[in-house]
Order: sequence, then C-alpha cells, then structure tokens
Amino acid sequence: MTPTQFKEARRKLGLTVRQLAHVLNTSERTVRKWEFDGEGEGGRPPNPVACRVLGWLKDHGFRPPEWPH
Repeated sequence: MTPTQFKEARRKLGLTVRQLAHVLNTSERTVRKWEFDGEGEGGRPPNPVACRVLGWLKDHGFRPPEWPH
C-alpha cells in the first residue's frame, strides 16, 4: 500500500489521523509519516501490519468497540 492509498483508506473509513493513531496504538506523527508522499525526507513507507489492518477494516467493515463513532 502506498502512502496515498493508506491516506485514502483512512479517509474512506471517516477517521482522522488522531483516531487512526489511537486504533493502531501509535502516534499521530507516525501516521502522518506513513501518509507522506512527497519529495525529500519526512516520510516512511506505511507499516505493513497497519496496512493489513486498514485493508480489513475498509474491505470488511469491521469496527472494534473502541473505534470512534
């Protein structure tokens, strides 16, 4: 999953960076870095496990109880 695809999946789920960071138990800064698709430094490829979880959520509509409404 590319940074752009990761960001689009988050948006399709209707989540803010803060909400996704909470669900994935990571920081907002980390999520922003995974979504960064620009030139130069500042980004990193999205975590493969986070990509898989985001894909499951997007494709199957699963929402954990702690997920923001």
